[in-house]
Amino acid sequence: MKIVVLSGGRSTERNVSLSSGAKITNALRSKGHKVAYIDSFLGRDVDNDEEIEALFTTVPEDESKQKISDEVLTTEKINALRTDGTRGLFGKNVLKICQAADIVYMGLHGEDGENGKVQAVLDLNEIKYTGSGTLASGLAMDKKFSKEIFFQNKIPTAKYFATKSAGVTSKDLDFDFPMVVKPANGGSSVGTSIVKDESELKASLEEALKFDSEALIEEFIKGREFSIGLVDGHVFPAIEIVVDTGWYDFEHKFQENNVTHFITPPKNLDDDIHKEMQDLSLKTFEALGMANYGRIDVLLNDSGAYVIEANSLPGMTPLSLLPQEAAADGVDYADLCEMIINSKLKWYEQNK
Repeated sequence: MKIVVLSGGRSTERNVSLSSGAKITNALRSKGHKVAYIDSFLGRDVDNDEEIEALFTTVPEDESKQKISDEVLTTEKINALRTDGTRGLFGKNVLKICQAADIVYMGLHGEDGENGKVQAVLDLNEIKYTGSGTLASGLAMDKKFSKEIFFQNKIPTAKYFATKSAGVTSKDLDFDFPMVVKPANGGSSVGTSIVKDESELKASLEEALKFDSEALIEEFIKGREFSIGLVDGHVFPAIEIVVDTGWYDFEHKFQENNVTHFITPPKNLDDDIHKEMQDLSLKTFEALGMANYGRIDVLLNDSGAYVIEANSLPGMTPLSLLPQEAAADGVDYADLCEMIINSKLKWYEQNK
């Protein structure tokens, strides 16, 4: 099969995406597929069909070149990477290269990768791709709209307040400290803060609004943190995230350390509660209209399970959660990548 792995892009999670993309590419190449590994923002210099065809290869990528730094990339820094003076969603020849493939594996994360824009362009050009469609991707990415869908479908989730101003005070809210402040659109906890008192609220809102035009203030729900992946209707065992110090922020997510522990299947968790969490994840996935695969983040305490958010393009880095859950269910990384592709091809066949 000829596959394009799209990664990079222009979101704050660009470096995470490049790491995911390289690993996905090598996994699929190890299965004998001809894969073109493409940075969607920079594209490739190719002049003809022969040069495009040469991009599809089984030769492994050097994954060591794609180590994830702690740096949060700004729009200015990302735009500066494109030296030909052009702007826009895609770099040189990206669509031409995608049109030469049987399917595009979406290795993008964050903003344009998950908000439906890339999906819309691919749909308009009749290019097949993995993951959810335009609408579901946008709904899952926008935490305000996904919250409203959760409430409508009686899916437990934290109370929230949406704002485009950093001038909100606790008097405007119907819940108390501590609180969580985050961009309405974003991922990997970039721009997210846990706020303990009034003195921290304004600065946290200002930080969140650097990454999106709208921020969410949520009630803080204390509990055990889990994530639950799904592929083609199959729900994997939950993975529990335990952080010894601090909380599960950007650095804890993507840097090797001795304080973040991933436990799958979870220990000290009643089987019936585990099943309820898996059912809640599937309900969330379906309520948002997601397709193919995804991951649902959940908090659990004595009051029950609460959905934090849905991820329409879960990370596939060495520390990412979905591959660890799949491995606990007997599915290795390369097989997981193939499973995702085959599931979406089946979806296209069923939805002609």
